[in-house]
Amino acid sequence: MTQTPRRQMPAGYKLRVDGHLDDHWSPWFGDLTLTHEDDGTTSLSGVVADQAALHGLLTKIRDLGVTLISVAAIDPTGSVDHQPDSMDTHMVVGESRTPRKV
Repeated sequence: MTQTPRRQMPAGYKLRVDGHLDDHWSPWFGDLTLTHEDDGTTSLSGVVADQAALHGLLTKIRDLGVTLISVAAIDPTGSVDHQPDSMDTHMVVGESRTPRKV
């Protein structure tokens, strides 16, 4: 018997990239909020429709040529989602380099 795949619910994510992205990139990332952090990185946070949309965002970051530092699942209010009974949802992708402006 074949089971129908479960439809994924939208989830909050925070992606961090190296450098400060110019504000003109904001529309390209849809409804995500771009925040310039004090450590020279940019955080992109907001609700992502599903895994396909998340992969689309990761592709855009790759195509932009910036270094992806981390991806974290967050709750809709923006804090990192650390549930005690689940695996850590924060994934560090690489080490930060010297900050740069894109």
